[in-house]
Amino acid sequence: MSKQSPEQDVDFIKALAELLNANDLTELSVKREYGDDDSLEVRVVKQVNVVTTTVAAAPVMSVPAAVAPAAVTAPVEDPAQHPGAVTSPMVGTAYLAAEPGAAPFAVVGATVSEGQTVLIIEAMKTMNHIPAPRSGTIKRVLVADGTPVEFGAPLLIIE
Repeated sequence: MSKQSPEQDVDFIKALAELLNANDLTELSVKREYGDDDSLEVRVVKQVNVVTTTVAAAPVMSVPAAVAPAAVTAPVEDPAQHPGAVTSPMVGTAYLAAEPGAAPFAVVGATVSEGQTVLIIEAMKTMNHIPAPRSGTIKRVLVADGTPVEFGAPLLIIE
């Protein structure tokens, strides 16, 4: 447990969950250092309109279930069915930048031109540049850097 009170840690985690939702993020990871051998690691992930919070500290602190928002009753939107979805043409590993530490090819809000590289998929030790099928603005990036993707999996949304 950190030197902070459990209530302060829970408030911090709630604030991270709100930040995730307010900025349409899919994942947020933070490590707070309180001193020697005392830290709080928080990873908040949104998948299919549900926020999952994982807390790891020494020792592990339990988080009340109230941190996650209530279940949404609206139908779940399938990003692959979106008319602006860019899908994976192959099985491989998706990379958002040309190399570690480099600027990403595409970020939310960026304008792209048809044919411009929006990400790379590594398949069988070959780096395949994935071009934008149309010009537009990137509305969502649906994959994280270095994650495996399947054929037909939605990668990003261009409108």
